[in-house]
Amino acid sequence: MTQRRKVPSATILDAQGNELMAVRKIEQDGNTLVIRGKIFGAMPMVARLTPAEARAALKLLDLRTILFLLTLPFRK
Repeated sequence: MTQRRKVPSATILDAQGNELMAVRKIEQDGNTLVIRGKIFGAMPMVARLTPAEARAALKLLDLRTILFLLTLPFRK
């Protein structure tokens, strides 16, 4: 009997708790960050984050949010 390993994924939810995206893989491709997954559980998607866009996203964060992000993996 062969057993399939479940692929780890992170789910992004909307305000009502419905699945928006299931992230299956995050990898580097040159200077970009590539995020692979499925939107709404059906449509495959590949998103790319460039260094310029990453810097722009970091400007949206304040100190309180940065501290929250650092502690988020350790919360229940």
